[in-house]
Amino acid sequence: MLNEIKVTSILNKHKKRDDWFLGNYTLNPYAGCPFNCIYCYTRGSKYGGDHGSEVALKANAVSMLKRQLKNRIRRAERGFIVVGSAAEAYPPIERNLGVTREILFLIKRYKFPVHVCTKSSLILRDLDVLEEINRDAILPDDLKEKLGCGVLISFSFSTLDEKLASILEPGAPSPMERLETMKKCSDAGFKVGIINMPVLPFLSDSSEDLEAMIKSAKIRGAEYIIFSGLTLYGDGPYDCKMLYYQFLENHFPELVLEYKKLFSSSFAPSKRYQMDLAKRYHEISTKYGVKNRII
Repeated sequence: MLNEIKVTSILNKHKKRDDWFLGNYTLNPYAGCPFNCIYCYTRGSKYGGDHGSEVALKANAVSMLKRQLKNRIRRAERGFIVVGSAAEAYPPIERNLGVTREILFLIKRYKFPVHVCTKSSLILRDLDVLEEINRDAILPDDLKEKLGCGVLISFSFSTLDEKLASILEPGAPSPMERLETMKKCSDAGFKVGIINMPVLPFLSDSSEDLEAMIKSAKIRGAEYIIFSGLTLYGDGPYDCKMLYYQFLENHFPELVLEYKKLFSSSFAPSKRYQMDLAKRYHEISTKYGVKNRII
């Protein structure tokens, strides 16, 4: 039985444009995500709840979006809509329901630019409507020359290790499938990149790991890689902090103490760790001619 909810808003406006994803708005057609990523920031953060395997359709998403887009146009507030910011926009049920596709057609109709963030190959189904958005979208004035396209497509990764990914992201397509999907999007003429969030301490953060990620992305058409370290929130049984430490206990018990030292009492790794990660990431990205920002 399909879970359905009704929402009072589907298009969420930022106070200012997000520098990382260029989004003025976020939009999530579904609540929850079947990919069940252990590290997902929505588990235990201010976004709240268990966003793991329970997926619900926002039943009034299309009608609500139509109304909100009209309002934004009347206010001259057109900008990038980030689709899939907090929950996968292409869960398996989307193949039959087509709600994300309907939403993209509405975005096309009202000529908003869009940034789709996904792990799914199902996005290939919608390259036709994305091509029309790319052609017709009206960009904010300051992005017209800097960006020059109305569609961005980003694929999310935490690791390229297939075995590790199968534990951390048990419902998600494999890293290789994501890479090959990205290549097809690039070959179709779209601006594509990777969201390497989170980089996992001691598991996917060595210089060799970073180089493999960047090189793999580059040869498949990625123009940018946005990266960030792991964040761990919450003390509830379904929060990412608790789930991630359980994962470490089960598979890498020797790393538990190292993580506790690294995170101390914070939700993020130490500033020193983050600065070192950024330095190495920038150096390797420069070597391969890949940007760490979209623009």
